[in-house]
Amino acid sequence: MDLPRCALLRQNFPRRALPDPAAAVRETMQHAPGLGHLPAGASIAVGVGSRGIASIDTIVRALVDSLKARGWRPFLFPAMGSHGAATAKGQAEVLAKFGLTEQRMGCPVRSSLSVVPLGRTPEGIDVVADRLAFRADAVLLVSRVKWHTDFAGRLESGLFKMMAIGLGKYAGAQIYHAHGHRLGLETVIRSVGRHVLASGKVAGGLAILEDPWHEVAHVEFVPAPTMEKREEDLLELVKSWMPRLPVDEVDLLLVDEIGKNWSGSGMDPKIINRDIHGNVNPWPFAPRVGRVIARGLHPLSYGNAIGIGMADAVLARLVRAMKRRPTYVNGLTSGALACLKIPATFRSDRECLSALARTTGKIHGHDLGIAWIRNTQDLTVLALSENLLGQALRLPHVELLSPPRPLEFDGSGHLLDWLRLPPT
Repeated sequence: MDLPRCALLRQNFPRRALPDPAAAVRETMQHAPGLGHLPAGASIAVGVGSRGIASIDTIVRALVDSLKARGWRPFLFPAMGSHGAATAKGQAEVLAKFGLTEQRMGCPVRSSLSVVPLGRTPEGIDVVADRLAFRADAVLLVSRVKWHTDFAGRLESGLFKMMAIGLGKYAGAQIYHAHGHRLGLETVIRSVGRHVLASGKVAGGLAILEDPWHEVAHVEFVPAPTMEKREEDLLELVKSWMPRLPVDEVDLLLVDEIGKNWSGSGMDPKIINRDIHGNVNPWPFAPRVGRVIARGLHPLSYGNAIGIGMADAVLARLVRAMKRRPTYVNGLTSGALACLKIPATFRSDRECLSALARTTGKIHGHDLGIAWIRNTQDLTVLALSENLLGQALRLPHVELLSPPRPLEFDGSGHLLDWLRLPPT
């Protein structure tokens, strides 16, 4: 089957980027309620996760400087469950890859998987928390608030989730995901978060919102007493900014890179319309996707190829980059076993596209709908097949960058990288 010609497009989502994220952090911390009871010299544990948040090093450094300016002694700790291969060294290395080192942040970085018990919630969930963090005088969390990849609710990814699965470390992540199968993950996150807040140790958190360009659009200190309600409001706001593919249906979706830095599931299931248990097109608000092709693994995923199983086909280079231990630890902890399965594997893009085109139900190449994106976090520049252009260009925010032309391959059969080349 001949492949259709494809054009390069840009989605001109509204830009909401803050001109100076560090200044925004300093401003919100100047008026941060709920910290006034801390005496001079108090130690403050600052929890940071493993997501690829824009300007995270700048944001955390500004937070650390603000705390030190008030006479407190902050230190960073990884607020992660099974990430970093569920080792203290691995989790510290995750922070270091984001520039969150003692030298650059101006404070210690302390990493341990040891936890302390905090009792049991009314739902029967045993709660644990990072031992080093709970030895401090107070805990602050730094988290991006956004939609969760695996479920829909009024609380999804953010400060409450970090209080549970991040602050609970590997031990807590195992407990909470197990209860999530019975109760639902949102119920578990709320229950554990409320229990952690009742300890009085968590003073609040720094909430970060990003726009569709993956730029910091809002930062806000959220004190513990109002955290649950305020996070619901922030989630509703950022969901209204959520990017999507500009068409209703595609036959083949090419994703350049998967990775933990892009999504907790490697690929955002709400973009590719899959779920972590292997179901196809479960999200009614997302475009229908026939086949998903994952082409590579981002280096900042550190070999964790969770989500590989949501693809229908992958390139051999992705499988070679996959490290079994961190991938398996992540999938087994979350219970997302379908995400660990290695799909049909091909040596080149040409071979992969030729094979999968015949599985879509389309007889002629000009009827084949193709979309090609960098990753599921960045939908600003993408390629679409010629037969999808009419639908996409009817949207006011979609701009044609280059007219349709045949897909181009190098001598090894791999696609030439249109998405990073200037338009012609």
